[in-house]
Amino acid sequence: MPVLQISRQPDALAWFDTVRGRPLLAAEQKTIRGALISRPAQQPWLWVPPLAPDTAPDETGLPPRSLLLHPRGERYAGTLQCGLPLPLPNESIGNLILQHALDDGREGLLEEGARVLAPGGRLWLFVLNPWSPYRTRWRSSGLQAHDVQDWRRRLRQLGLQPCGAEVSYLGPLWRMATGPQMRAAGRLRAVCLLEAEKRTASLIPPAPAARQWRAGAAPA
Repeated sequence: MPVLQISRQPDALAWFDTVRGRPLLAAEQKTIRGALISRPAQQPWLWVPPLAPDTAPDETGLPPRSLLLHPRGERYAGTLQCGLPLPLPNESIGNLILQHALDDGREGLLEEGARVLAPGGRLWLFVLNPWSPYRTRWRSSGLQAHDVQDWRRRLRQLGLQPCGAEVSYLGPLWRMATGPQMRAAGRLRAVCLLEAEKRTASLIPPAPAARQWRAGAAPA
């Protein structure tokens, strides 16, 4: 299967700190807060937003032992100062939020996320919607939106299976017509949210051994 081929432009994520980008992040906060309270509190999280958060990590609602990282050039800052590969053991994270951290074309982060996500762990992937009229707002910013089917394919290649609503649409529409055309408005919002889980195939238990009986023989 082909993978997404993206040419990365430095500092493209700075667009999210503009009057056009901030409404997207604001629209996603309710979903993120709901995600944080919906999963077991003892599971550590990894949250990668596009920008350095305004609040301290312990004010975000993240459970203990969780990590908050944001892109800084080719590296990451926040709870850790690191590059890729992430200095985390395999399958050590229970839940993962990638909030537009892939919209600038960076390579390797999604693969690293799949590596550190534990079996049964969940991923929330926020990406730009290429079919939204709002795309004119990020034009020339260096951000690149890709079709949701490409993201689905890439997630499956990494062993992450869709779950929950699978795809949700958030954020502004820009200007939409009224009437029957509004029925399609949801799919034209600026943000696509994909949810996926890391699932492992359960082992097939061995078949019970057949017992041989002979006429007149005492049972074993």
